[in-house]
Amino acid sequence: MAVSFSIRLDEELKHKLDLEAAAEDRSASYLAHKAIESFIDARVYKREVLKAAYEASLTEKEFISGEAMSAWVNSWNTDNELPEPAPDVFK
Repeated sequence: MAVSFSIRLDEELKHKLDLEAAAEDRSASYLAHKAIESFIDARVYKREVLKAAYEASLTEKEFISGEAMSAWVNSWNTDNELPEPAPDVFK
């Protein structure tokens, strides 16, 4: 079930949204919905990956540092996406 939700956008962002919606032959609300959904899904996934790495660090003798993991996850869906990091901390 869909519910209404309103947000405030600055004029430039609203203009970009409207242009993209027209180019995709979709409504601005559809694109905003998809953008929010993608943003939330990425944040949840990032948190799960970081939690798994932390939990592994409690029992493993080597693991990936938070800095390396964050850099990798933050590079997703960018022009400079990093390869999956290798362990860089050893107990």
